[in-house]
Amino acid sequence: MEEYVIDIEAENKEIRKRYRALLRACKPTLQRGDKQEIRRAFDLSLESHKEMRRKSGEPYIYHPIAVAQIAAEEIGLGTTSIVCALLHDVVEDTSMTVEAIEQQFGKKVARIIDGLTKISGIFDTNSSIQAENFRKMLLTLADDVRVILIKLADRLHNMRTMEFMARHKQLKIASETSYLYAPLAHRLGLYAIKSELEDLSMKYTDPDTYKFIARKLNEKKAEREKFIASFVAPIKEILAGEGIKADVFGRPKSIHSIWNKMRKKSIPFEEVYDLFAIRVIIDTVDEKEKTECWKVYSIVTDLYRPNPDRLRDWISSPKGNGYESLHTTLMGPRGQWVEVQIRTKRMNEIAEKGFAAHWKYKESNSDSGLDQWIQKVRDVLSTAEPDAIDFVDDFKMNLFSDEIFIFTPKGTLVQLPHNATALDFAFEIHSDIGATCIGAKVNHKLVPLSHPLHNGDQVEIITSAKQSPKEDWLSFVVTAKARSKIKSSLKEEKRRVAEDGKEILERKLKSLKITYNTDNINKIANHFKFASSQDLFFQVAKGTIDIKNLREFAASEKSEDANKNEFQSHVSGLVDKINRKDMDTILIGDDLQKIDYTLAPCCNPIPGDDIFGFLTVNDGIKIHRTSCPNASRLMANYGYRILKAQWSSSQRNTSFLTGLRIVGIDDVGLVNKITTVISRNFNVNIRSLSISSNEGIFEGSIMVFVNDIEQLDNLISNVLRIPGITGVTRYESESRN
Repeated sequence: MEEYVIDIEAENKEIRKRYRALLRACKPTLQRGDKQEIRRAFDLSLESHKEMRRKSGEPYIYHPIAVAQIAAEEIGLGTTSIVCALLHDVVEDTSMTVEAIEQQFGKKVARIIDGLTKISGIFDTNSSIQAENFRKMLLTLADDVRVILIKLADRLHNMRTMEFMARHKQLKIASETSYLYAPLAHRLGLYAIKSELEDLSMKYTDPDTYKFIARKLNEKKAEREKFIASFVAPIKEILAGEGIKADVFGRPKSIHSIWNKMRKKSIPFEEVYDLFAIRVIIDTVDEKEKTECWKVYSIVTDLYRPNPDRLRDWISSPKGNGYESLHTTLMGPRGQWVEVQIRTKRMNEIAEKGFAAHWKYKESNSDSGLDQWIQKVRDVLSTAEPDAIDFVDDFKMNLFSDEIFIFTPKGTLVQLPHNATALDFAFEIHSDIGATCIGAKVNHKLVPLSHPLHNGDQVEIITSAKQSPKEDWLSFVVTAKARSKIKSSLKEEKRRVAEDGKEILERKLKSLKITYNTDNINKIANHFKFASSQDLFFQVAKGTIDIKNLREFAASEKSEDANKNEFQSHVSGLVDKINRKDMDTILIGDDLQKIDYTLAPCCNPIPGDDIFGFLTVNDGIKIHRTSCPNASRLMANYGYRILKAQWSSSQRNTSFLTGLRIVGIDDVGLVNKITTVISRNFNVNIRSLSISSNEGIFEGSIMVFVNDIEQLDNLISNVLRIPGITGVTRYESESRN
């Protein structure tokens, strides 16, 4: 990093300039006295952070000003939130207390600052599981959702200015962002922020792909803008003739969404046609919104032929986060599909600014899906399991899920995530109905609890007082509410059974003359590989652990010395393994030592890949690519178990396993051509090959041994030259390893 030369006068000038820009951003929401309140918060923040600097060397005050600017400009929050954004780090970084904040700025500001301070450990903590912080953050939803919105603004600015941080911190923060914060921004309706967070995360976790797509987008920019201009010109002309006031423009898709499309469809960048969407924003009064949107839909579908399977009507039934829009896909003049989004100015503000805009329009839309969603969050939090990782995984399933609309027998509409079952619906109606559910009638036909529901189904739930939640229910419910209630009920039942088991075990140990104490209980639990003493008591009550097993335990205790000797020899064996020559290809840890490891099969790293080490519970150190499907989950939840790793220069003659997914037009001899290029031309060994052909389309997955990323890239470009091959991508497993 270049040395930062301090020019105090220039810095003070820059601070004043940034403060004035913040006031301009706040102008739409300012009321009498607000300017003075913001000034007091700014002065306190400036004084509190005067000795502090960021990693870049800049004055720390730049950060709270930027967070306040994002809150005002990009989320649309008001004066209270601006004040809180300016003060969000004051309590954590200085001797200032929440009580002192309350005296100066009142209870509301103090409560929000307190919420922000409680969840502030997310960036720097290495000892706690990040999921627990996320859970704490969600708890603030029950108090004031502005805490979450300011935290998202804080995270966005930190992501935008992360280039000066150490690489391992960049990876950890980027992974946490894509795993937790981007889905949360999405669920709160902040689509622009969600897309930017995903793009910035990708910039650090998979920089090569990010730069490649960014470069390609830039190369085609002029051509794309020319196409958009020709596509929207006739739409603008007809709308003006009909007297409809509207803005019509093209919006580029995010780098992350383009990469997702390339991966899912196994296609190169050149074949991703929807690199942008056309947006029509109508300026109209509330009572005419629906009519005007459908009128515009009629106009654009008269001009260009629509794809009948791609109409999405979120005006009649808005999404759970309040999103309203009409989406259709039209055939453009050059034979390519173009997505068109039609909405009003009010709908667009809710789409861009999510919850904050929802508040603004709340009086006319008080029964919003977003209010219902926040109530669901509160319900889940009130009965959530203590295991934070389970909680976040359950909760995350519902964050990104598409929605389906289900009707009750009386015609009430219920929103559920895609793939929800009859049992999810039962729990959505009421926890007691879910707990006693034995079946359902879907469209008047009897179905089991696990029956997946579809858009528009009408569902009647059948209950029985004798029914109670079962363990296997967890294998098919998808909503966080249902999972949480089932787990809570099973846990309570297990606790009751374990109490009986405790008494039984006490009697059995007495008969074996083994003292019943905490130390012995823990030894017995460890011996039978139970995670807790409660699990042991439960299994005793179920009869899994009987007097015979306990006698075996007693005998094993006597041979403890022999076991210790065996353990010592095992450790010696591990030391020998660490020094094996064939494991010298990767250096691990801050001091980059040669330590034993295995390559994770979920992403099959090869030399040249950006990698990290993960310390597993039972399988030692596993090496993953930073772009691995599981990387964000591991880094977000277990930051303290992430190890620095890099390739050494001693792997030149070593081969590494990786996978290729190949798509093309089926032809005679195509497999032979592919294997010839791989085996003969490149002298690369093929470990496995699986192919399928369906209606003239060829799809194949090939596992090959290569030396490094350079050889793999050359191999991919040569396979792509084979006539008939339309796409070759590196294969990634979705398994958790």
